[in-house]
Amino acid sequence: MFTGIIEEVGRVRALRKGPQSAVLTVEAHTVLEGTRIGDSIATNGVCLTVTALGRDYYQADIMNETLNRTHLKHVSMGERVNLERALTLNTRLGGHLLSGHIDGTALLKKKIKQDVAEVLTFATDPSLTRLMVEKGSIAIDGISLTLLAVTERTFSVSIIPHTGAETTLLEKPIGDSVNVECDLIGKYVDKLLSKQTTHSTLLDSLKKHGF
Repeated sequence: MFTGIIEEVGRVRALRKGPQSAVLTVEAHTVLEGTRIGDSIATNGVCLTVTALGRDYYQADIMNETLNRTHLKHVSMGERVNLERALTLNTRLGGHLLSGHIDGTALLKKKIKQDVAEVLTFATDPSLTRLMVEKGSIAIDGISLTLLAVTERTFSVSIIPHTGAETTLLEKPIGDSVNVECDLIGKYVDKLLSKQTTHSTLLDSLKKHGF
């Protein structure tokens, strides 16, 4: 589990792609402190298992499912990425609970300056926005943020100067993609409600046919 409070911005040293997987090497410092092989590091929000460690880098395997669902398949050598170690029981929960399991991606459509902050608007699939609520939580590239507005195909967040300086989000050009993890509670509620709807539909159908 993670909190969405970025500890460090690392840099991609290499991405070695295979037929259906890849090996990612990330240059880092802070997140290597106390880290051992087998530990988890959220890399742009994606929970990755550390498979190799060096003085100033870590490596992780990326499976096909992760490549298909995230922006990691597009990262290039030298690209900056948001990093966070898995939380511990004595960690302050400054953001919100994240699993590091990405639900999908979104495209940056607009940036608007509002006083000291910048409002970013993203476009994504309705299957993701149905899990979002205004003033609810969202993780974008691993960053815990509050939703300003949500429509069927878009959502907006506000980036304060501190968040902009400590993460990569404001470096993104218009049209670039980001990793999105929706709120865990919202996903569970959506699944439970979907099951109830299916159950009600089944009962109605049985009654209609005299059962």
